[in-house]
Amino acid sequence: MASFDFDQAEGLRRMLAGPKPRVFTFLSAASAEEKGAMLVNLSASLAQAGRDVLLLDACIAQEGIAARLNATKCASLVQIARRERSLDDAIQAMPQGFGVAALRRGPSKAEEADPEQARRLEDAYGVLAKRADIMVVDAELNKDDNFSIPALTSSEIVVQVSNNPASITNAYAIIKRLNGRLGRRPFSLLVTGASDKEAQVVFENMAQVAKRYLAVKLNSMGSVPADEHLKRAMHLGRAVVDAFPLAGASVAFRKLAGRVVLSEVAAAG
Repeated sequence: MASFDFDQAEGLRRMLAGPKPRVFTFLSAASAEEKGAMLVNLSASLAQAGRDVLLLDACIAQEGIAARLNATKCASLVQIARRERSLDDAIQAMPQGFGVAALRRGPSKAEEADPEQARRLEDAYGVLAKRADIMVVDAELNKDDNFSIPALTSSEIVVQVSNNPASITNAYAIIKRLNGRLGRRPFSLLVTGASDKEAQVVFENMAQVAKRYLAVKLNSMGSVPADEHLKRAMHLGRAVVDAFPLAGASVAFRKLAGRVVLSEVAAAG
């Protein structure tokens, strides 16, 4: 049994609270392959920009980013909340330059609904988030339109959308569900698999509809073009910014990382 005491850790965390980490929670209306490529390459780009990055798999299903990266050696947050493992075992370093952690192994268990376990899980997440400059979260909404970790509602929520009608419809449905659960607040939109011009059209159309029918403001996080180099890099087990630094997708991811870093600096100021 792990000796990590969350009650003491929480008190210590409050006393020694440093700068609040930036948490970007991603919900995707794109394919699993597109989502995985985006999460890996954004995290790698942020790492190349000098940030300590943690990619957290908070998916409800089994096939989140940790499984896709075969990052299954680290302890899950659920195991840590049960005091079966230590928080020091939670992060698995990846060759792309960032760390990976996972909420759970396998589907959700009934005991996670226990209030005490839920509190410990939230505490484990809070302490883990302090170990990185930026946390990138692979998330899903459950059947009640909640996140598996309630604290994610206060993070910066980004919806990934592809340039096709089905994805656009699904992205709008996600935004509508978020609005119904969280009330009016801004969300960001990241368009993948589209040129700058195509992405701008997708963003403007969705922003207008969200504002008109939901009174929701959407912010543009940018776009990443369709690029065969993304698939090649993933097959090599590398980030496209490392394997093919001059590719169009690499340029886009560096620009996206720069936007995140600038917003981090602005928030700190």
